[in-house]
Amino acid sequence: MREKIEIKFGQRLKELREERGLTQREVAEELDIHSVTYLHYEKSQREPPLLLLAQMAKFFEVSVDYLLGLEDF
Repeated sequence: MREKIEIKFGQRLKELREERGLTQREVAEELDIHSVTYLHYEKSQREPPLLLLAQMAKFFEVSVDYLLGLEDF
């Protein structure tokens, strides 16, 4: 039986942003997206395209697997 994967994407984004003392608007500007769009990602209401997901991982200096909750570091 396959293990169920719990997606922690929005929660991880928020934690990473807050650890760096950034606002949602500041992160959105760095990623060149609208701040409301970023808000939807943090609330897990939308999923980013793959290229943006990679940009987020690079910006926060973590792996895509970490953002998706597949690993804990």
